[in-house]
Amino acid sequence: MNKTKIEWLNGGYTWNPVTGCLNTCEYCYARKIANRFRCMSTDYNDGIIHGWIDAPHQKQTFPYGFEPTFYECRLNEPQKIKKPQNIFVCSMADLFGDWMPDLLIRDVFQACEKAPQHRYFFLTKNPLRYGELIMKCLLPQKDNFWYGMTITKSSADYYTKGDYNYYVSAEPILERFWSGTFPTNYKWIIIGAETGNRKNKVIPKKEWVDAMIAYCKEDDVPIFMKNNLKEIWGDELIQQYPFGKELK
Repeated sequence: MNKTKIEWLNGGYTWNPVTGCLNTCEYCYARKIANRFRCMSTDYNDGIIHGWIDAPHQKQTFPYGFEPTFYECRLNEPQKIKKPQNIFVCSMADLFGDWMPDLLIRDVFQACEKAPQHRYFFLTKNPLRYGELIMKCLLPQKDNFWYGMTITKSSADYYTKGDYNYYVSAEPILERFWSGTFPTNYKWIIIGAETGNRKNKVIPKKEWVDAMIAYCKEDDVPIFMKNNLKEIWGDELIQQYPFGKELK
């Protein structure tokens, strides 16, 4: 686990019992990081290059680049931190991708349940998987579990059925969202611009942000604007939480 500067985690941690993803997002920061540090660990040993592996040592750094990789040895990491924290689960992966076996998702959930003092944030580009897991009775319904969905365009999938803590991450904003784009029954929205210097990088317009702010105010939903919107917004950022900032 690593301390993170991600603003909305308020000094929390990222935790990656799984890394890698088969989505092909042009703006993906995680893929660049994974490929940059691939096989950098001196503890690297020969393993099963295809499919899932149990990394033999926690110090391994992306032994297979951005190929989906399971690190069983990391499952107990949340238990080692006694003070309650905000934890972003699988910041370097999509835990709910179609390629992820149900049993491995269950293993991650069970690891979270063994350290109930923390608040856990999950995030996916495949939110329909939430519904599949609910039907199989595999999606925990807990106050400290937050299920997020990345929605960068109006055409993106979403899922918010049932009494769960759902939230939306509109980062990066790639177009204007019209009224009715976002689902109902979500409890928080995080918005941000694309980072980095990618060719053809999308710079969100202020009116796109204005429309999102208005939509959230209309539905009385807390909104958190990331710092990379400062120049676009031109005013004090709105950084609201749907819960207390500090865990006790």
